[in-house]
Amino acid sequence: MKGIVVTLLAAAVLFVACQAQDKSGAPPKGDKIMALTITSPAFAEGGMIPKKFTCDDADVSPVLEIAGVPEGAKSLALIADDPDAPVGIWVHWVLYNLPPDTKKLDEAIPKDSTLKNGARQGVTDFGNPGYGGPCPPGGTHRYYFKVYALDLMLTIAGKATKKDLEAAMKGHILAEGQLMGKYARQR
Repeated sequence: MKGIVVTLLAAAVLFVACQAQDKSGAPPKGDKIMALTITSPAFAEGGMIPKKFTCDDADVSPVLEIAGVPEGAKSLALIADDPDAPVGIWVHWVLYNLPPDTKKLDEAIPKDSTLKNGARQGVTDFGNPGYGGPCPPGGTHRYYFKVYALDLMLTIAGKATKKDLEAAMKGHILAEGQLMGKYARQR
């Protein structure tokens, strides 16, 4: 009798899960978000970001590699920010509508609002589109590069900010991952 009850319970759970999935193949809203991997050959997780990628040098974006994008993803988005800034979180990069098959972001992504692959770059706290590298006023700061796999292409009007991007992504994140690097200016 106990075996029958367990079998019926398992069948009921499976039935509910199948009914919850919509026709797009996307997981039902509220499901656990999967993990993406984001790495860089320029610096290790928790390591120091080379000067080249900061305001103290070329101020170009580092190479970033992305793995683990789930099937069904329609686009990728990326936010880079500094939670240690004296004025609160400082946004260094807002990038969205990257093709879901993107495995690598090359070094020195142009600071254009729209890239050749159709991706869009929002406005950072520097007031411009594109990557703005670490430039801490003092001490060692942490910089988080966060990547998101989304179940849609985003339609954001005007010059998108981090806040705009986060609002548009809400309820559409299939997977996410982050890479943290540090930087301290040499004075």
